[in-house]
Amino acid sequence: MKQFLKNHNKIVVLGIGNDMRGDDALGSVLAQEMSKLFPKNENITVFDGKTVPENFTGAIRRENPSHIIIMDAVEMNETPGHIKLVSKEEIAKYNISTHAMPISFLIRYLESTCPAEMILIGIQPKNMNLTNEMSKEVQNSADYLLKLFHTIFFRFNEKF
Repeated sequence: MKQFLKNHNKIVVLGIGNDMRGDDALGSVLAQEMSKLFPKNENITVFDGKTVPENFTGAIRRENPSHIIIMDAVEMNETPGHIKLVSKEEIAKYNISTHAMPISFLIRYLESTCPAEMILIGIQPKNMNLTNEMSKEVQNSADYLLKLFHTIFFRFNEKF
């Protein structure tokens, strides 16, 4: 992650998720928590895209980011809670199906309108049934990511 963010100017974080589908809430919950961590940071903007991340493309373009981090639950056939940094070229290989528009379309659109480096942080869900609770495994991974972002943005990078 730190290597990906090297030479950044402005970072946009886009969380994607459905808070009614268990672990699929992950990206949305992470975005909400990151907004609390970085409430008035001019170098980081966080959007909670919920199930319609395409509605935020205009706002993302207006931020003119150098780097975009997308966070979502991703079916990777791994153990629940497994975290993977997925490059934009790999996204089509994974099942990210609870959203109206495929994430690969969103990324292609952003690429054509916003010349930013992009990466997807995917976490393997355990349960995406209609429930309001994330599994313990996915919650632990979300907590880990929040600590990681805090460490990277506040301790190792003087721009933040």
